[in-house]
Amino acid sequence: MLSKISFEMQDKPLIFVTNDDGITAPGLRALTDVVRPLGKVVVIAPDKPQSGTSHAVTMRQPLRLNRIRQEPGFEEYSCNGTPVDCVKLAYKVVLGRHPDLLVSGINHGSNSSINIIYSGTMAAVFEGAMAGVPSIGFSLVRVEMNADFSAASTYARRIIRTVISRKLPDGVCLNVNIPPLPVSEIKGIRICRQAGGTWLEDFDIRKDPKGRDYFWLKGVFARIGDGEDTDEYALEHHYVSIVPVNFDFTDYPAIEELKRWDFSS
Repeated sequence: MLSKISFEMQDKPLIFVTNDDGITAPGLRALTDVVRPLGKVVVIAPDKPQSGTSHAVTMRQPLRLNRIRQEPGFEEYSCNGTPVDCVKLAYKVVLGRHPDLLVSGINHGSNSSINIIYSGTMAAVFEGAMAGVPSIGFSLVRVEMNADFSAASTYARRIIRTVISRKLPDGVCLNVNIPPLPVSEIKGIRICRQAGGTWLEDFDIRKDPKGRDYFWLKGVFARIGDGEDTDEYALEHHYVSIVPVNFDFTDYPAIEELKRWDFSS
């Protein structure tokens, strides 16, 4: 039986860490190393990769937690669910309250532009923001498991320290993407808007050993539009991009337009 954590160090923030690449992902190790000196840390991450799961929650099978490490000021668990499941279990089962900060990542691959919609990394961040928890998602624009996370860790540390000291506006979370470069080649940080983009998708149709068709999704990302104030532009020009994001999807200008429409016919 799991018991809710009781930390004695009241002067340090309680920091929750998760991701969508799974508990063994090097990016999660890098992010955990960044935050451990900053507060009391609890990690709950999926026991297998959950990339592309977006805001999925598990409703048709039991969820399980496996405690991996427990030491003063630090606990780590794996979970058989999605990143959002991990956040919900943290609140209700492991922590017994909301953390002071939620960080997700460091993702193996970009979550800039429209990729934020599909991202399990950023879904965990949205779940945090919806509960009023300051939340940040970090992604390195490189998918390889042996990617170098040293520059990403450096910038994650700077951004997390700033957020802890300055706080985020209510309902706002951060989508941070880091170019795959050494620290010496990164020009700094840019606060950006999300670039337009889409995936040009198709399926490979193949045959299994019994002659039945099966399908592999494939696609190429295509940026839509332009502008020097976007996350894609910042990354291409060797900047870390930070996009402030709100989980309210309402298109407010469209409200006034739709009010003028006649829906009576």
